[in-house]
Amino acid sequence: MATPYAFAVDIEQALPQAVDTLRSALTAEQMGIVSEVDVQATLKAKLGLDSHPQKLLGICSPKIAHALMGAEPDIAALLPCGGGAAERTPGLTRIVLQDPRVIAALSDNAEVRAACELAHAALRRVVDRLHTPG
Repeated sequence: MATPYAFAVDIEQALPQAVDTLRSALTAEQMGIVSEVDVQATLKAKLGLDSHPQKLLGICSPKIAHALMGAEPDIAALLPCGGGAAERTPGLTRIVLQDPRVIAALSDNAEVRAACELAHAALRRVVDRLHTPG
């Protein structure tokens, strides 16, 4: 299922390995995972619900975040960019990464739009790497 707000890719790996693969692909673009929430554990602990393995991920590029906050300080409310990983079927993990153009669309600032375009291109390359891991 394609969405207008995110890049999505399915990886034939269990969740822990898929997150490691994502981490490597992000590193190649000078990006990284800056926050990680174990949704499965949280749902069990807080609501008593059983769930498939899944994580919420905060994705960031220090260079791009600095450019964005320099251009528009209040944009910090939208950073880091959102991401997620879910293993609904054993051995198959879906990775979703927020398209930075979502942030760009909320701003009239040309510097914000330019930084978001850089991030968009970097995440496009990340997704391309995930399609062809190795």
